[in-house]
Amino acid sequence: MRIDRVRLSNFKCYADADASLDSGVTVIHGLNGSGKSSLLEACFFALYGATPLDRTLDEIVTIGAEEAEVDLWFTHAGASFHLHRRVRDTGERATTADCTLETPTDTIEGARDVRDYVVDLLRMDADAFVNCAYVRQGEVNKLINASPQERQDMIDDLLQLGKLEDYRQRAEQARRGVQSVRDRQRERLADLDERVAEYEERDLHAELNERETELAEIEDEIEDFEANREQAQQTKEEAERIVEQYAEKRAELEDLAETVDELKEAIAETEREREALGETVTDARERVEALDERVADLLTEADLDADADAVAVEVVRERRAEAADERDDVQEAHGDCRTAIQSHASEAEAKRERATDLAERAEDARERAAELEGEAREAAEKVAEADERIADIEDAIEAKREAFADAPVDVGDAADYRESLREDLEAVRERESEIRGDLQAARSAVEEAEALRKAGKCPECGQPVEGSPHVDALEERRAEVESLEADLAAVREEKADVEERLERADALVDAESEVERLASRKRDVVELRDGHADAVESARADADSKREEAADLEERADDAREAATDAEERADEARDRLGALNGRLAELKSRVATLDDLADALADRESATNDLESARERRENLADVNDERRERLAEKRERKRELEAEFDEERLEDAHAERERAADYLEKVTEKLDELGERRDDVRDRITVLQKEIADLEDLREERDAAQERVDAVESLVGESEELEAMYGTLRTELRQRNVEKLERLLNETFDLVYGNDSYARLELDGDYELTVYQKDGETLEPDQLSGGERALFNLSLRCAVYRLLAEGIEGSAPLPPLILDEPTVFLDAGHVSRLVDLVESMRELGVEQILVVSHDDELVGAADDLLHVEKDATSNRSHVTEGIEAESAATLD
Repeated sequence: MRIDRVRLSNFKCYADADASLDSGVTVIHGLNGSGKSSLLEACFFALYGATPLDRTLDEIVTIGAEEAEVDLWFTHAGASFHLHRRVRDTGERATTADCTLETPTDTIEGARDVRDYVVDLLRMDADAFVNCAYVRQGEVNKLINASPQERQDMIDDLLQLGKLEDYRQRAEQARRGVQSVRDRQRERLADLDERVAEYEERDLHAELNERETELAEIEDEIEDFEANREQAQQTKEEAERIVEQYAEKRAELEDLAETVDELKEAIAETEREREALGETVTDARERVEALDERVADLLTEADLDADADAVAVEVVRERRAEAADERDDVQEAHGDCRTAIQSHASEAEAKRERATDLAERAEDARERAAELEGEAREAAEKVAEADERIADIEDAIEAKREAFADAPVDVGDAADYRESLREDLEAVRERESEIRGDLQAARSAVEEAEALRKAGKCPECGQPVEGSPHVDALEERRAEVESLEADLAAVREEKADVEERLERADALVDAESEVERLASRKRDVVELRDGHADAVESARADADSKREEAADLEERADDAREAATDAEERADEARDRLGALNGRLAELKSRVATLDDLADALADRESATNDLESARERRENLADVNDERRERLAEKRERKRELEAEFDEERLEDAHAERERAADYLEKVTEKLDELGERRDDVRDRITVLQKEIADLEDLREERDAAQERVDAVESLVGESEELEAMYGTLRTELRQRNVEKLERLLNETFDLVYGNDSYARLELDGDYELTVYQKDGETLEPDQLSGGERALFNLSLRCAVYRLLAEGIEGSAPLPPLILDEPTVFLDAGHVSRLVDLVESMRELGVEQILVVSHDDELVGAADDLLHVEKDATSNRSHVTEGIEAESAATLD
């Protein structure tokens, strides 16, 4: 697999980036924090999504942007693929808006389907990719720092051995599940046997017959008692009717006596109320007289010439409204005056603050003018630097154009020229193939004729060969062979000439592409230079504008100071007017209060007069009511005397006695019937239980037979699952041992390359992936006893060995992904970096098509086949990528 190109839009620190990657070793360099690792994360995100990066989709989208996009073009097993992911961030939660993979034959859509396709295509998921091919920043020691079990799981998963363990565990779970089912079925069967035996020990059918006979006897007895209870109930009801009649008469007598007493009390109470109302009339009259005096006093105080009886509340309220309106007008004028004082004082203060602010802004404008002059000088220096870069690019373009000095085509026609030569070469190859076929046929004919002539007769018919067509045409065929050999030599010479010209055409196409790229770069630098030139003019113009702005601001500050003085004078004038308004306002408030008291007194006098009239009328009405009550009292006394004459106490006592005897019998017979009913219900319930137990016994027998069949069936499954579990375990152990031996060999080959001249002799890897380092004196070391740089390089060697093991052991011909090393030199000194360079070179010689290294180390940069430079703009905080000559130039500057 080879990553060909990656394009980003609003991905993390990248606003817009587009980078092409080639085979061989590519070093991505730049300052720390510039975004180098993010470029590789974008490739990883395109393949597997955000979750393997330990990030959320919200962290993928550039801050302030609504969408992020990543496009990845890669080649796998000779086929080209294009993967596109788009993430939308609406503010609440980021989501995948589009995920599409274009394959040579189909288009896959949806994040889950794309991820599954990539895992199947590369034959590894995200974890396997990281453990095998992607050494992320800070994880260089991941394999060695892992526990033996973790290391074993990582490598087993890479080599698909983890699946065998999964299968073994599933088989184990299946075995345990089957055993559990078997044990439960055995327990169930034993329980069923015990329950059936318990039922069979009891004679359920005999007990059922006894209970049915007992039920018939109880029902006959209940029927007799119910007949007696009905007769007693009739006797009781007749006695209750007589008692009820006498009770109604007694109740009526009691009601009449109570009514007579109530009427007497009501008459007496009403008389007392009339006496109280007489006192109320006297009190109301005295209150009216007192209020007349109060109204007269208030009329004098309010300076109103009117008779106390003739003045109306409405007139007083009208005068009060006039005084209140005047008071409100004065109050409003008073508020306006206070507002004016506050407004003028605030205006004066604001003008003074405005003057101070304008003076400070004038000083800031003068300082900004000086800064702009400095920016103009810096932009002028950048213009000069850009001119130098333009000149360098023009020289590079001219150097590439020299390749066309003696070329058969001009710049721009190289691709068509190469295509024409490819067609010529294909035609020459076809002619060569035809001539070779004719030559082989001619040689075969000559050999056959020579063999016949040498034999003298035909081997099939025995006839002499002299004079036969084959022999007579021998010389002619020899001449034909010579002619075809000459033609073949000529066409091969022509082919060699076309191939040589095609190779030159390939070089011209490359030179033409480089000229186009340099021309594009020149346009970018010219545009940048023009921008800097514009910045020079803009900064100088802005500086002049700032100086003019400072002068204008100073003049406006003087105007603000004068306006503050005027506002303060107007505030003093308003304070004088406020004093006069305060006196008039106090007078009006007093008059309004007096008029309010007068209106209240008039209203109270009217209310007291109404109370006096009402009490008089109420007292007269109560006298009428008492007359009616005396008439009703006479009627009730007459009815009471009539009922007392009808009452017979002896008959009432006989009825009470009869009712008690009947009630006593009913109580006893009811208890007896309840007792018999409970016995009947118990017997019925027992019969129902017995019938159900008989049915349960039959069901238990059937269930026991079925359980015995299930136990027999599950017993056979237990044996089969045990055999399957053992098979997966044995197979995983055998395959792991083979991989351990191969990984140990590959690790020692890599180790010899890195540490061949040091004091370390070899490595040993046991069956549990435990690592031991042997020194040349025979002593052993644990990997974590190495120095920081040696341990880091040791881990890189281990990762490369795992990569090679997977490459040699993978099924089919599908290549592995690029080997990616993100900042592998963090813990390495200069000597170890040189060995890392050797290690990278050895991986390329072993057939790794593409190696991507993130580093700013000069030695790694110098050993690269291609460079990408990542730089972050300090103003926008956005990263961008440069390639080719510009990247090489940036590497030199770094």
